Amino acid sequence: MATPILSPMTFTPDEIADVVGIYASNPEYCRAAGEYDPEHIEPGRVEADLREEARSEGSHVLLARDGEGRTVGLVCLLDRHPRDGYPWIGLLMVSGDQRRLGVGRMLVRAVEERFLGQGRDGLRLAVLESNSPASAFWRSLGWQEIDRRLDVQFQRPCIVMHKELTRPRIAWVPTG
Repeated sequence: MATPILSPMTFTPDEIADVVGIYASNPEYCRAAGEYDPEHIEPGRVEADLREEARSEGSHVLLARDGEGRTVGLVCLLDRHPRDGYPWIGLLMVSGDQRRLGVGRMLVRAVEERFLGQGRDGLRLAVLESNSPASAFWRSLGWQEIDRRLDVQFQRPCIVMHKELTRPRIAWVPTG
């Protein structure tokens, strides 16, 4: 699969339906986060929550689409956290039928490249302590725990993770 294309969400009814489908296809996350009942996700509430997110200064709500235009993920970014000045990934969720296919890794790399291109040297996120598969995913990509604290909105225990952003080094081997 080619790297999915990230583009700003425009909040069309089809996009809202796609995002509701992404949440519904990740019931374990919904249960751990406690924000949405995975059996009855209200499209209006999802839309309101994401519109509020998108209105925040420096926030971006992005959809990830595959080469055929299908929505395969949702990414929420913050350009500069008010406390530490780092960019943050607020949410990265892959459609359940796309999990374990490398889509999440490709999305993370696209986000890292986005901030590298802006001259940023680090990126942060918070993972719910109760979401051990997500913690393992981020650790496998080189992210390191730097703190534990409650999230601001819902007071859930979280692991704050950080990754230094660097360009891969290409080894030069002389020939001949």
